[in-house]
Amino acid sequence: MSTSPPPTSTGSSKLDAAKAQVAASIDPTAPTGLDLYSRFAFAGAVCCAVTHGALTPVDVVKTRIQLDPVTYNTGLIGGFKKVIAAEGSGAVWTGFGPTAAGYFLQGAFKFGGYEFFKQQSINLLGIESASNNRTAVYLASAATAEFFADIALCPLEATRIRLVSEPTFANGLIGGFSKILKNEGVGAFYSGFGPILFKQVPYTMSKFVVFEKVNEAIYGVVDKSTTSNGMQTVYNLGSGVIAGFAAALVSQPADTMLSKINKTKGAPGEGTTSRIIKMAKELGFRGSYAGIGARLFMVGTLTAGQFAIYGDIKKALGATGGVEISKTK
Repeated sequence: MSTSPPPTSTGSSKLDAAKAQVAASIDPTAPTGLDLYSRFAFAGAVCCAVTHGALTPVDVVKTRIQLDPVTYNTGLIGGFKKVIAAEGSGAVWTGFGPTAAGYFLQGAFKFGGYEFFKQQSINLLGIESASNNRTAVYLASAATAEFFADIALCPLEATRIRLVSEPTFANGLIGGFSKILKNEGVGAFYSGFGPILFKQVPYTMSKFVVFEKVNEAIYGVVDKSTTSNGMQTVYNLGSGVIAGFAAALVSQPADTMLSKINKTKGAPGEGTTSRIIKMAKELGFRGSYAGIGARLFMVGTLTAGQFAIYGDIKKALGATGGVEISKTK
């Protein structure tokens, strides 16, 4: 007489094993639902605000190189010297307010959204299928999260670029934001929404996928369950540097375009698409990679810092309830 699988069995030994592993790792006191994702969002907000804010001087020089490559033609260090000589040391901190505020919001949506959409993909596909197709899950989750993050970021990024490109435009975040809103309307904040999507979506997809893959390679040979918190932070830093370099290279042309399009308002009747096409022709391949050295340094550093800080804050908040689908030991 044949016997049927127990009620809790799926009929697949692999799937049953995966479910058992997840069930065994669940802490009944751990946060779930909105409580869990709000912690992910807070950790993401802090890691992005801190890293982007701290690297404001590099971002200022990088933006100047993109907007005026003739004047700022001596690289990152030379660019620092020119900005400080012409405008004083405080000039390299131009745009700190909108940078920190914008990336606080963006980080919350990006990291919190990534964890949320990854979990929804797992719920939809099942853990075994999600694990087998994890690269697609990472890409889709990152792209969806970044779309919503960019809606929050775009007005503050437009303000930052205007302050950096025109040092006399306004005195800080509130003044710059208010002036753009009053003189140019809400639409001016989103004139760079297309370029910011072309920049940030591939950037974030590359960033998360490469980070996940490098981390997976590390924990393929190192047992994560016996790895100290300190070494996990070190691994996050290393994975973040590699992910940052990849993300910077992929998104550099759109980053240059974003700086250009937010420098000044368009001509009367000129649409965003026509402006983008015209600027792309003017820049060419070489021009679109202006400032890449400064940006590789900036993005590699901040991405490493973000993943290290994000991982540490998640642990501190007890936000470790996300389901992992990577193949690790």
